[in-house]
Amino acid sequence: MKLKNKIEKKCFDEERALYHLQDTEVNHCTFAGEADGESVLKETRNISVQNCEFSLRYPLWHAQKYELINSKFDEKTRAPIWYSRDGIIDNCHLKGVKMLRECTNTKIMNSEINSPEFGWKCDNIELKDTNIESEYLFLDSRNLRLENVNFKGKYSFQYVENLEIDHCILETKDAFWHSKNVTVKNSIIKGEYLAWFSEGLTLIHCKIIGTQPFCYCEHLKLIDCEMEDTDLSFEYSDVEATIKGNVLSIKNPKSGKIIVDSVGEIIKENSIMELHAEIMIRDK
Repeated sequence: MKLKNKIEKKCFDEERALYHLQDTEVNHCTFAGEADGESVLKETRNISVQNCEFSLRYPLWHAQKYELINSKFDEKTRAPIWYSRDGIIDNCHLKGVKMLRECTNTKIMNSEINSPEFGWKCDNIELKDTNIESEYLFLDSRNLRLENVNFKGKYSFQYVENLEIDHCILETKDAFWHSKNVTVKNSIIKGEYLAWFSEGLTLIHCKIIGTQPFCYCEHLKLIDCEMEDTDLSFEYSDVEATIKGNVLSIKNPKSGKIIVDSVGEIIKENSIMELHAEIMIRDK
């Protein structure tokens, strides 16, 4: 990004210190100090922030067309990026709680993120080559893409729509609840109660680990996936699945077809609805 103005090697701690900054590169600056001012870069337009350190609340709200490169946000940067659009975040360390909210058109790459409640109510967000820890990840967001992302947390991708995940490792719990139109490829998903109430979830060449996955799902597809420690799977779900290896137990699938190498137990009891799913075991 070529910009006509530059600010270098300065420290800012006052309220709205660089409010409505435009067409400017901010390099090797620190946003911290006794004044403890909020919203230092609010309503900025067309800025590039490089090699900077942040330790103040709400630094980047309502920003339009911004870059964050080689920069650090510590734990004091509460709710740092809200209502912003057209952003690129590259090689950054992001630790503020509620890091990204109601943002649009944001690319994040080569970064380390530790932020509870990350990415709520966002649209068109891309994460690539990034590690992230978050208790609630991407709640009620849409049009998301993750590639080569390692995630650790609890409640991820709830109420999301239009999500693509490729070559990722997800250590999670209650992932994909009430999600719509999600495709996961070549990934490992470890957690409990995976994808309940989801609609249009497709998993391709994935490994799924954990108890009671895929219950109350509509239009669920598993293509050449593995399932480990997955008991009480597929209860009341509409599912088409080809599974390599063993499934501990399958309980009351509603409709569709499940093809599996072996299954420890098939449970058909106490159903509250009619069951029409077909289960085919390759070994037999």
